[in-house]
Amino acid sequence: MKYKYIFFDLDGTLWDSREGITKGVQYALSKMGIEEPDLKKLERFIGPPLTESFPEFYGFTLDEARQGTIYYREYFDKYGIHQNKLFPGVREMLDALHEDGRILCTASSKPEVHVLTTLQAFGIDGCFDYICGGSLDESRCVKYKVIEELLHRLNLSEEEMDKVLMVGDRKHDVEGAAVFHIPCLGNAMGFAPEGELEAAGAIGVVHSMKELTDYILAH
Repeated sequence: MKYKYIFFDLDGTLWDSREGITKGVQYALSKMGIEEPDLKKLERFIGPPLTESFPEFYGFTLDEARQGTIYYREYFDKYGIHQNKLFPGVREMLDALHEDGRILCTASSKPEVHVLTTLQAFGIDGCFDYICGGSLDESRCVKYKVIEELLHRLNLSEEEMDKVLMVGDRKHDVEGAAVFHIPCLGNAMGFAPEGELEAAGAIGVVHSMKELTDYILAH
């Protein structure tokens, strides 16, 4: 078994969070005085921390981005969390990996409290050995910080570190894992523009949960 510890991103990796996130951002922008009717345009917010995306895409100051994030959570806590949809085959994939003895972990920039609530809503919280997410403040929101915290909780030996695999759908997952020399398997079912995962250095790209399962079980 080459990869014993599997770190999963969530949005765009295990479930389609497009509707909840884009409508949450649309709501936040409206509260900040910006009307954006094109939800497709807001898909670029899926993945990176909002405090990075608001300034990058709408020129917000950091304080404005923080306020926008508060508004976003206002919507997401009430509506968005119920608008996620599991990708086909996720439960079967998690069960197969768990039965094979893999240690399954979440490594999402989404606040950890929301990670747990969403996993529970889907009834898959019991599939994970470790649940790790971002913090509600800004101390742990970028991907490498989440991975750092998860590694701290696992307390792996140097030998065990060689058995970690990240699974994600954006370059932020690949780059965050690379900080700790962890390889990342890309999931093309998510929201990365064509070629992004390969350019970031993903060790492979899968297009379905069956492909993902087969890849990991073969390693």
